[in-house]
Amino acid sequence: MEPTESAGAARLPRSSAAAPVLPTSPAPIVRWAVLVGAAAVLAAGVGRLLDEGDALFPGGRIGWALAVLTGIIVGHLVAMGRDRWWGGTGSGAALVLAVLLLFGWVPAVLVSLAVVVLVGAARRHRWWQAGLHGAIDILGIGAGALSLDLFGIHPSVARPWSTSGWDWSALPAVIVTALAYLTATRVLLWAAFAPRGGLPTVARTALVRQGLVGAALLGISPLILVVACDQPALLPLFAVPLIALDSTLWIVHARAEEQLRDPLTGLPNRQWLLERTWSAIDTARGAGGGPGESTPASWGRVGLILIDLDKFRSVNDTLGHLAGDRLLLQVADRLRLALPRGAEAARLGGDEFAVLLPACDSATRAQRIARTLVAALGSPLNLDGLTLVLEASAGVSIFPEHASDAEGLLRRADVAMYQAKRDRSGAEVYEATRDANTPDRLGLLGDLRRALDAGDVELHYQPKVRFDGQVAGLEALVRWEHRERGRVNPEEFIAMAETSGLMPQLTEYVLDTALAQIARWRAMGLDVPVAVNVSPRDVHSPGFAGAVAARLSRHQVPPGSLQLEITEHVLLEDPQRAADTLNGLTGHGVKMSLDDFGTGYSSLVHLRRLPVSELKIDRSFVARLIADAEDAEIVRCTIDLAHSLGLMVVAEGVEDDETWERLRDLRCDAVQGWLVAAAMPEQEATQWLRARGERGWQRPAAALPAKHA
Repeated sequence: MEPTESAGAARLPRSSAAAPVLPTSPAPIVRWAVLVGAAAVLAAGVGRLLDEGDALFPGGRIGWALAVLTGIIVGHLVAMGRDRWWGGTGSGAALVLAVLLLFGWVPAVLVSLAVVVLVGAARRHRWWQAGLHGAIDILGIGAGALSLDLFGIHPSVARPWSTSGWDWSALPAVIVTALAYLTATRVLLWAAFAPRGGLPTVARTALVRQGLVGAALLGISPLILVVACDQPALLPLFAVPLIALDSTLWIVHARAEEQLRDPLTGLPNRQWLLERTWSAIDTARGAGGGPGESTPASWGRVGLILIDLDKFRSVNDTLGHLAGDRLLLQVADRLRLALPRGAEAARLGGDEFAVLLPACDSATRAQRIARTLVAALGSPLNLDGLTLVLEASAGVSIFPEHASDAEGLLRRADVAMYQAKRDRSGAEVYEATRDANTPDRLGLLGDLRRALDAGDVELHYQPKVRFDGQVAGLEALVRWEHRERGRVNPEEFIAMAETSGLMPQLTEYVLDTALAQIARWRAMGLDVPVAVNVSPRDVHSPGFAGAVAARLSRHQVPPGSLQLEITEHVLLEDPQRAADTLNGLTGHGVKMSLDDFGTGYSSLVHLRRLPVSELKIDRSFVARLIADAEDAEIVRCTIDLAHSLGLMVVAEGVEDDETWERLRDLRCDAVQGWLVAAAMPEQEATQWLRARGERGWQRPAAALPAKHA
């Protein structure tokens, strides 16, 4: 009676919005084989009985009593509700086994089909599922009948296996028949419905439930058989223990489902998401064709979006955790309403949510959906009369491009989400080049750590010169020549260091190397300031200003000879802490420069508060200065703004005479780029400084060809 025994079609309990069903992976070959096999077995069995002239179902008092008990069970299953009875009961199975032992497999099949048809009618949109469960039950009953045959027992309506002739020798036949019925039906259910990719929580609990069903079959079915033989009028009374059995099984089932639901929002939780993602991946693989035809290129696509609320901790800290919980409820409701058709949401914990796109056309569409969801969550929320505006960041990963399993998709969506946080872009798609945790990049990260320990990382120095030719300083640029891979792109290994926790060690190494070089140049009579880039993580680290001052003292370098370059990203996370650290550095006499100006999101208020003495215009604006009037106007306004704040202005990426002339006309203070010099190793930079002497740098007669530093 398998419509009441599904191991794979369980539902999550409903909250204010319908919780999504835990779908299962398709197994079309198995399902069609079950249907065809059951139809053939049923036709052969019924045909044989008709040829022999045997009745299909018992008549008289026992037949009516069984019909009444079957009717009570059907009514009970329908009354349980549409979502409960399909999740797992045992009453029908116990009755079917009793009929099988007493009258043979054809009457048992008729009882089973009666339940399937009648209860299936209550769920008109589940006829296919009802038919499949009925077919599985027919094959299970057939397995039980074959077990009876092995013991030489062939019950039928005309020759029932009456309990009057039972003794202890009948016990093995009853046990083996029950186990054969239970095992056959559960194996077929698993093959037809269970998702791949690990043993799901619902399926694990289903095994416990099937153990209870097995105990019920062994305990209740023989009693039904005994009463049917001696007092058939009492058979309807078995409805009480059978219904109690269903209630016990439902409690086990409900507790299993609670493991897959977030208790606060009612959304599915992380475990559900992983299991559901495995199922979606299995479906996507199945879309690629038959065996031997399926390739990653032909598979369907599955998208996973990870969403995190920005600065949600401040809500908890300011308003309390109860207010934060109420806010999360509003966020969950808003997320449900914003979901596109077919998408499914889950809460992973804290302020982290996920959205699964089981059928996703492309990464572009997934990113567009992610941006829509982020925008929906960014609308004002009302909390106890207080209007709050939350920002969110989302990361997107796609199967099979980014990962081939559920855990991999979740991890890479997490990487993309943190990239979106850093870039303040709202939503980002995973890029392997920006992931420091791939096996290749992890190996490279280990090599970088060893290179820092061995002193194999070098600093190159690129000059900054004023328009009168005087050297305004040099910028220290880190370079790494890998022993096997050759020159490693600085953007690549610096990004790895920032995301891996190696950045403090890299910054310490660069500072010590640059300060040692400044000391050597000063001993040669070359007094020129050197700029060192520091990351936002460095600026936000407690005690950073004091650590820099200690290094200046250890290398005996005056603070004015060191300049630290920061980017606008230090202002995004905690502007006040950044300002405090920078004030501490300038208090020690260290100069500050704001690098890549114009590419971040800082406000002019923050710029005014930062104790910087220099502003560097990003090369992206300088490169289009001549060709793009808008970029030229941005550069002009930036120079005027910086001068109004008393800042020196340096233009990066100057590569030709025309750009030099235009910047001079705009009253820029200094330039840096290939027109002046490329970044040079220590010895070459020393020679370059000595060659300029007091006369400074002289612009060449012809512009150098455009190159990239």
